[in-house]
Amino acid sequence: MNRIELHNIQKYYGSQKVLDNVSFHIGQGEIVGLLGPNGAGKSTLMKIMTGYIKPDSGEVKVVGVDVSDNPLQIKKHIGYLPEHNPLYTDMYVREYLDFVASIFQTDKNRIAQVIADTGLTPEAHKKIGQLSKGYRQRVGLAAALIHDPDILILDEPTTGLDPNQLVDIRQLIKNLGRDKTLILSSHIMQEVEHLADRVLIIDKGKIMADESLKTLQSGQQQIIEVEFDIRIEREFLDRLPHISAAENIYEHIWCLAFETQDDMRPLIFDFAQEQGIKILQMRQKNKNLEQLFKELTHNDS
Repeated sequence: MNRIELHNIQKYYGSQKVLDNVSFHIGQGEIVGLLGPNGAGKSTLMKIMTGYIKPDSGEVKVVGVDVSDNPLQIKKHIGYLPEHNPLYTDMYVREYLDFVASIFQTDKNRIAQVIADTGLTPEAHKKIGQLSKGYRQRVGLAAALIHDPDILILDEPTTGLDPNQLVDIRQLIKNLGRDKTLILSSHIMQEVEHLADRVLIIDKGKIMADESLKTLQSGQQQIIEVEFDIRIEREFLDRLPHISAAENIYEHIWCLAFETQDDMRPLIFDFAQEQGIKILQMRQKNKNLEQLFKELTHNDS
């Protein structure tokens, strides 16, 4: 069952088109990474999915309900953590979560549960203003979870965290994704690679890619790193079939790219043997998400 459906969404800010005919659907239990350069439309898209702002045209459905028809009903199904986590820093952690629970008319027994689930127990007696950035993010997640939503939408949830905090929050998000539909926006490619099973890449308001992470990483281009026993010239490698690029990484080590799905390793081995060259080591590499992101968004910075 689709938990979120978007059909031909367009959004303008003045004369600037921020979203351009965006369409996709997200099923139950998926963890989807939403990627795009600054100004691509990520945050606007997330706000439209939550019903916080309206599109200029198109249709958004959450759990089968049109958001424009019944925005309050769909908010019961969504937990939202905005990029700039809005918290009342003069309130105590439990006090703040009690306040949020009252807004959603949720059983107050949920407060103890989400405090435990988000690892807030040792800090629950403190004022939010006394907490570190990592624990403030946990409070934001706890507030998003207080009404036990089916869907979690997290906009840059790991921004500004130190390495230890990143590990903790990453594991927390991974745990939450086991039984909820989760949409995660992040500038940190490694976070998406660790957490998501599907990736949406947006650029200039258009969806550039909508694939499983595994499919995106496999792609049509095959990358193989080879170490030969002697130094060889690029022109020699150009004789290999399907080769599209060759980069000399260090001395005898080359990174070779082939435009084919066929495993080129046996052919490289045979080719080297025919030329009287030994291969000391050879390994196949997938593109990482950062490389794919740069290709699809033409972001060369």
